[in-house]
Amino acid sequence: MVENIAKSARPWRIPWLLILGFLFVDQGTKFWAVTILKPMHTMEVIPHLLNLSYVENPGAAWGILSGRQVFLIFFSLLTLAALFWKRHQLLNDLPSAALIFALLMAGILGNLIDRIRLDHVIDFIDFYWGTAHFPAFNVADSAICCATFLLLLTQWLHDRRKKSGSARKDG
Repeated sequence: MVENIAKSARPWRIPWLLILGFLFVDQGTKFWAVTILKPMHTMEVIPHLLNLSYVENPGAAWGILSGRQVFLIFFSLLTLAALFWKRHQLLNDLPSAALIFALLMAGILGNLIDRIRLDHVIDFIDFYWGTAHFPAFNVADSAICCATFLLLLTQWLHDRRKKSGSARKDG
């Protein structure tokens, strides 16, 4: 039994370094956005597709819940606690569990740091096509989206393998 606990705990050592790394990149790019990008406001990277544009987002994704920082901080803390507490039940069977966990934790923490420190989140990645703009986002938002996509993909593949494995046993 102790051996099983030790084996299941091993993959969970790695994410702490990944979390710190992703947080460093997130906070570093936001520092760059404040010091370099804010004065010029926008920097064209790929014409008609990608700009780096300084944005202070007082809400969540797409500016929803704008000005509700106390709620967003509380929700972030609650989500972090739930994710940490239930990480084994939510992710343990998945081969990419450590990466998913690290991306989610770093993304939530990165935006939480901004909310507490600045009362808004710094966004700067601005994709657009003609006059249609995707809402600006940051590295933390990207980490959360990548983790969500990776979770859905690996869960789907995991369930598919299980299903095909049980079909072979039955057949």
